[in-house]
Amino acid sequence: MKIALMDSGIGLLAATAAVRRLRPDADLVLSLDPDGMPWGPRTPQDLTARALAVAEAAAARRPDALIVGCNTATVHALTALRDHLEPVLPVIGTVPAIKPAAAGGGPFAIWATPATTGSPYQRNLIQDFADGVTVTEVPCWGLAEAVEHADENAIDAAVAAAAELTPEDVTTVVLGCTHYELVAERIRAAVRRPGRPPLVLHGSAGAVAAQAMRRVGERPAPEAPATGTLTVLLSGREGTLPPAALAYAEGRLLQEVTPAG
Repeated sequence: MKIALMDSGIGLLAATAAVRRLRPDADLVLSLDPDGMPWGPRTPQDLTARALAVAEAAAARRPDALIVGCNTATVHALTALRDHLEPVLPVIGTVPAIKPAAAGGGPFAIWATPATTGSPYQRNLIQDFADGVTVTEVPCWGLAEAVEHADENAIDAAVAAAAELTPEDVTTVVLGCTHYELVAERIRAAVRRPGRPPLVLHGSAGAVAAQAMRRVGERPAPEAPATGTLTVLLSGREGTLPPAALAYAEGRLLQEVTPAG
């Protein structure tokens, strides 16, 4: 089995590590776009063109499925990617985990990029899955960029600023950008209120990895031997994981248990 994942940068690491944990024997293809990142400020048309190019580079390696490991690319490019690649190559998008967060019934916050916060896309998800639940949309200025470059001071500042915008009664936070899952514990520590229950975080990586398994008709086998290879494509060129990836447990996991592709 071969699973490809795509993103402009290292936000795909959380889903990649989730796939690796489910199937240590799966070959992985990571298709990044260092020449075109960040995708967030691009127009939807420009972002879609970049995403299609990155997806085509991954598809050339003949994977069994392609995960779009980026919320922004899912918003703007998922339809185009599916039109272009399916049914030959199943394409799995990344959607904020608003539905499971709303199931808890209490007030929750959605941390997302400024471009996604307040967008019709996110508002529609809230209306569809969290009607009647108090939801606060929190724009996380600079957090994705800080995580991408493993800038510790910038991460701390961005997390602290977003925590200040998060209401006191919130006990659940949806991580609406895949980069944020790489610093989940720092977010948990920043939002935890004294005397309140432990903060519940909802990311998308586990659900996306499980959906990829279903789409290719495979079952999780975490006990399988760690024989899966890793291929990294940088704007179509074969390369290695960016150094910043190794600042995170998910990146180190890939390096430690994966033979070269």
